[in-house]
Amino acid sequence: MRKPFRARAVGAILGLALVATACGSGDGADEGTPPEGDPIRVASFNFNESVIVAEIYAQGLEANGYPVERQLNLGNREVVKPALEEGEIDLIPEYTGTVAGFLGAEASADSDATWEAASAAWEDMGITLLAYSPAQDKNAYVVTGETAEEFSLTTVSDLQSVAGEMIFGGPPECPERPLCLQGLQDVYGLEFAEFVPLDVGGPITVAALEGGEIDVGLLFTTSGVIAANEWVSLEDDMGLNPAENIVPAIRTEVVEAYGDDLVALLDSYSEALTTEDLTAMNARADLDQEDPALIAEEWLTTNGFFE
Repeated sequence: MRKPFRARAVGAILGLALVATACGSGDGADEGTPPEGDPIRVASFNFNESVIVAEIYAQGLEANGYPVERQLNLGNREVVKPALEEGEIDLIPEYTGTVAGFLGAEASADSDATWEAASAAWEDMGITLLAYSPAQDKNAYVVTGETAEEFSLTTVSDLQSVAGEMIFGGPPECPERPLCLQGLQDVYGLEFAEFVPLDVGGPITVAALEGGEIDVGLLFTTSGVIAANEWVSLEDDMGLNPAENIVPAIRTEVVEAYGDDLVALLDSYSEALTTEDLTAMNARADLDQEDPALIAEEWLTTNGFFE
């Protein structure tokens, strides 16, 4: 069963947290008594969406008086996981399905079950997953409109007859990831002519797809560049991708140190975040080159967390 938002379990605490948040501002001012404790080290993966969501957490915490340090664009999960478990960072926005699979737990299309599996897998390592957000971002297997038309591609299964002639591009860790090349091989039986290591759904992958250096690129379903370029995100018709709800992963020691007020505050941000929000914010960061910190601040303001 899904871990309920603390907003429903401790309504009074969340109400106080929201009042305090509404009184805050983007510069971190707060009229109440600031919580005491060590700085909360907020980290992100090395792509814009992760940085934006991490900034939402960081700015929201600062506005309520929590001490915060940022370690943004830290790297991939191979870097982030040990840093979190060893106490080098304290908080990062995660994705339920990907982290469950990475931890060797079972991930599925069921958001509740996937959260439970990931949470149980990390609990013994001193990491707590808070309530997950309705916002999801999954892997997208993308081709240009011209490629889709030439080979009649609408689903990932449609690649089966042509993958052997195509070049696939994605992050360097893709060959070892169950939702990347491993999964495409195991679930769909796809064997590409070549794999080109690029970045994590970022500008290098976009440029390679635009320039014809790759035929299929790994992007994200919330990437604004897909619609902007009239590219085709192939339907995952055999269900390779599990639920990928965004969720704060935080060291249990930090939760214990700061208590329910901290949990309620972070839960309130997660509950307000939508997939549509992610897509719009990504477009601003990826296409318009806007500052992720300013995008996060505007989201907090628009959603009533900042004045």
